[in-house]
Amino acid sequence: MIGVAYLASILHVLVVYSGLLALLGKLNPVRYLRGILDALVVAFSSASSSGTLPISIRCARKNLGVSEGVSGFVLPVGATINMDGTAIYQGVVALFIAQLTGIELSMMDYGMIVLTGTLASIGTAGVPGAGLIMLSIVLSQVGLPLEAIAVIAGIDRILDMARTTVNVAGDLMVTTLVGKSEKELDFEIYNAPHKQ
Repeated sequence: MIGVAYLASILHVLVVYSGLLALLGKLNPVRYLRGILDALVVAFSSASSSGTLPISIRCARKNLGVSEGVSGFVLPVGATINMDGTAIYQGVVALFIAQLTGIELSMMDYGMIVLTGTLASIGTAGVPGAGLIMLSIVLSQVGLPLEAIAVIAGIDRILDMARTTVNVAGDLMVTTLVGKSEKELDFEIYNAPHKQ
């Protein structure tokens, strides 16, 4: 389960976020990934979107060239409501628990997992462990036993690190696209080689 969650998280950042930057923003996704590396490291180690916010703002301004006004507004909003990593986590865990307990899920159940996982992730706080609490909403909607959360609790911190990293990467991607659309993106900074 840990491997699937990490693989889904990596693919989401590399395919979805990088693809959106390339398609919608006509920006080089490699420059974006290099520019946000500091924020991703802090997000991975702290498992807190809110705790990573100062580093995210610094990366957006110094590495991606997003203006202070855009980064100062979009990133705090994103740290509050943009929780793609949490939605991925809730879907993976729900399927794992269904397989673990031998419960067959219908197509309606899968749709309900997607819907409630997305809605619950929006309401999840940007602090460590919050996704585990919101998982009970997803499980109860499809009739999965809430007791199975105890199985996940032991490895939740490992999963939390991956989902927080996805959340922060998404916040920075949206900030970059908003900066470009508002003509608040400095292309010289964005295209400059970043020091690691």
